Amino acid sequence: MEVIEAFVAQRPGAPPAAAQRLGSDGGFPVEFGPLAGFVADATVTDVFVNGPGSVWVDRGTGAVPTAVTIEEAPLRDLAVRLMSLGGRHIDEATPCVDARLHDGIRVHAVLPPVSTRGTLLSIRLPRIRRLSLDDLDADGFFPAGALASLRALVARRENLLVTGAGGSGKTTLLSAILGAASPAERIVAIEDVAELRIDHPHVVSLEARQANLEGAGEISLERLVREALRMRPDRLVLGECRGAEVRELLAALNTGHDGGAGTLHANSLQDVPARLEALGALAGMTPTAIARQTVSAIGTVLHLERRGTQRVLAQTGRFALDDAGRLRVVTP
Repeated sequence: MEVIEAFVAQRPGAPPAAAQRLGSDGGFPVEFGPLAGFVADATVTDVFVNGPGSVWVDRGTGAVPTAVTIEEAPLRDLAVRLMSLGGRHIDEATPCVDARLHDGIRVHAVLPPVSTRGTLLSIRLPRIRRLSLDDLDADGFFPAGALASLRALVARRENLLVTGAGGSGKTTLLSAILGAASPAERIVAIEDVAELRIDHPHVVSLEARQANLEGAGEISLERLVREALRMRPDRLVLGECRGAEVRELLAALNTGHDGGAGTLHANSLQDVPARLEALGALAGMTPTAIARQTVSAIGTVLHLERRGTQRVLAQTGRFALDDAGRLRVVTP
């Protein structure tokens, strides 16, 4: 223990003695090599390695460079090892891979020659403590009166879509919303890479699987949505809508599965209809079809923004049809 504590103290960016993220064995996360100090630091949200000699960290105020340097050979070895720990394989034939490690740490790696600067690593780190709606409110996440309204939406099992740009807090808010659901309800969550950390007694999580080296064995989000419907969910959750699986989700939410939720990348609330139309096109749906399905399926849109170090619920809206039958968002 003394050796580990001494190691932590001398690592660049090492966290204070209290509140550290732990590794897969419950101790200091040595599997991350020279990045372990940053991964253990409770204040760090992201670690970026932009090739050899370039390591950046974000503690909630934006990415800043560090003094840590890694040469290409050990950096590539680190990427291969982390992917293997996450049950994935990365090489020249599969140079871009996403993996989840133990308590929701998401690691994305890219190898040369796809990356022209050397091996790239992007590490997304979850909060150590699972935040409730009350915790978010104490941090200034909600405008006045919004929390009470949101609790009412959860209580009456309204289907919700959480939108925002990357890093705006979509997963954090969705986890807190689901944590506020009745303990008697069964939540089935579907994700490409599992990131939701839900403080609820009855949660089942399904994670998509990439194809193996022979191109077989892939389990897509579309299939997982269909499988989830056979598991009698009280709340069906799609961690992120990013492709043709939006068709399966909307179909499910339109057939009596209330209390569902999902997230969607969008830079503004008014961009959400165009994003859904684009995803619907991937599923072979016309703009009119996606509009009618969305209006019927989703009750409220919650749009988040990141303002400096603060994540906030910036706007809420409801879907409607315009005069041409296309999707639009109406704000209060």
